[in-house]
Amino acid sequence: MISLMMNQAIFENDIRFLVMAFFPGEKIVLGYEDRFDYCIDIIMTTDKLSISINDGGRNAKTLTLNGVINRNTVKRLTYDLLSEYTKKQLPWGTLTGIRPTKLIMNLLDKGFEEEYIYQYFKSEYYISDAKYRLCAQVAENERKVLQSLDLNNSYSLYIGIPFCPTICAYCSFSSYPLNVWEHRVDDYLDALFKEIDAVSKRQSGKSLLTVYIGGGTPTSLSANQMHRLLEKLQQCFPLESALEITVEAGRPDSITKDKLEVIKQHGIHRISINPQTMNQKTLDIIGRKHTPSQVESAFALARETGFTNINMDMIVGLPGEASEDIKDTLTAIKKLNPESLTVHSLALKRAAILNQPKSAYRETKPEEVGFMIDMTNQAAKTMQMNPYYLYRQKKIAGNLENIGYAKAGHEGIYNILIMEEKQTIIAVGAGGTTKIVIPGKNGNRRIENVKSVKDYIERINEMILRKQNVFLKE
Repeated sequence: MISLMMNQAIFENDIRFLVMAFFPGEKIVLGYEDRFDYCIDIIMTTDKLSISINDGGRNAKTLTLNGVINRNTVKRLTYDLLSEYTKKQLPWGTLTGIRPTKLIMNLLDKGFEEEYIYQYFKSEYYISDAKYRLCAQVAENERKVLQSLDLNNSYSLYIGIPFCPTICAYCSFSSYPLNVWEHRVDDYLDALFKEIDAVSKRQSGKSLLTVYIGGGTPTSLSANQMHRLLEKLQQCFPLESALEITVEAGRPDSITKDKLEVIKQHGIHRISINPQTMNQKTLDIIGRKHTPSQVESAFALARETGFTNINMDMIVGLPGEASEDIKDTLTAIKKLNPESLTVHSLALKRAAILNQPKSAYRETKPEEVGFMIDMTNQAAKTMQMNPYYLYRQKKIAGNLENIGYAKAGHEGIYNILIMEEKQTIIAVGAGGTTKIVIPGKNGNRRIENVKSVKDYIERINEMILRKQNVFLKE
């Protein structure tokens, strides 16, 4: 346990993130505890900062700084202290935000030269050369895509389908097992259609740029239910003019020929088939009720149905996996040859089943995860894919990142938009979060739907009213 003492808690979240990165798995308690493994004491005034760490009297260290005290100076001194104490360095340095590419994009948009931006990131955030190069490459590729789009006069649409065949042990999304909720799926679609009607009226005449149908697992719907959904979207929105429409097929055990044919017949441009791993033992541990051969069969079926833009997801840092398991997964993915690959570093939220007692499996060490991430980067290069979007999460394995790779011309436009927050994205469905971007203004307006399927169905009029109230203030 780590006791975190702060005379001012204004930068508490940033400090917690750094402490977690240096001491993965340790519980952090704000305030003094009688029993602790480490105690970190941070005292801030307007012109002085003092940070100390001790481990019960065996070792102690203190660093002080005189001068202007702000968020970044506190983070850097905390980093200096913890790095010196643990003899560790973090590849992302002091960066704690989930969208590091936004920092580079903002500086580029202001006209700063690349060399200045590099030196700024090194001195201000202590970022490693490797992660800076990755971040800069992603920012460059994002800019190429974004510069060709009319973001101020268009919007994107997210449709949430919160049902899954089973709930994966690492998942903390708003997902519901289909065998329990099957009798409410049509009721959910009825409520969803009411929200779709309301949004389509509000957006009538506006340009729709991208559509993303996610979840959950949208292909948990039957072929008839999928047809109902896609037909409703075609009736309400100008789908024919959208640059990209994605269906997150996700779980291979939910994919059938009739569902794929329905999706294709409705003009869907892009789907995602997500193995996460091609190791059967790991699939059993994380609760995915499918086999590696089902992944291969689902992918082949999608190709036979005519899909030419397929993404695949994998997760690095899954329980018990070693570099050989990652190598096997990458070999299988390379053989299938998708157009894009999304690599996630495992991030366990409190709600995830894998956060329960972990005696049944071996956790992957942070340095192992870093090596595995390097393996995926090299594999993407051999598949002629470039990194095009990137984000980070709290409690992410190895304090690393999630990154999307794509062959030229197959970048997921919606993925870039959701990360860079440069366009309004309207979300419908349980757990959806709408973000309204106002040109020329910093920040965005958020409108959140309830996560519970039951509440969403029963309170659908309230969900519609929430959007209307915010839209009226534009």
